Amino acid sequence: MYYRKSELITWSNTFSCGIKLIDDQHRELVTMVNDMFLHVTGSEKEETNYFSEIVQKVIEYIKTHFSTEEKIMKTTGFEGYLHHKHIHDSFILSIHETIEENESGKHVSHYTFTKYLKDWIFSHIAVMDKQYFEYFKQIASRKDNGKLGISLNDMISARSA
Repeated sequence: MYYRKSELITWSNTFSCGIKLIDDQHRELVTMVNDMFLHVTGSEKEETNYFSEIVQKVIEYIKTHFSTEEKIMKTTGFEGYLHHKHIHDSFILSIHETIEENESGKHVSHYTFTKYLKDWIFSHIAVMDKQYFEYFKQIASRKDNGKLGISLNDMISARSA
């Protein structure tokens, strides 16, 4: 095994924002990154074949996730929306640049690339996303099961406040 087991991410509820869709997407990102680590074998041929198949899927999923977050932020009137969107856009640009470098012949270690994704996603959820998690908690309603959640009505109320 080329990857270190310690590189794998274990999901924790401390990453939860209280919006099921966002939490499910974050869990899926963790699953994708862990799968990428499991395919870091040290064999350049195996890694190249796997990563050429998975990297576009991962990028599209990340874009979908960012779009979901941004729509909710915009709809609820989250003040940090523009800054957060800029960070998302910069991350996507950096991924595209790395892929272009690799495709132009400059070897990019798949382990290094996967570790970069892991570190960025992990720190983004833990630091940047926490800002809107706190905002969402302020505008959320208590559901029948006792948990906080954000409904369409909560978003409309927050926007008009």
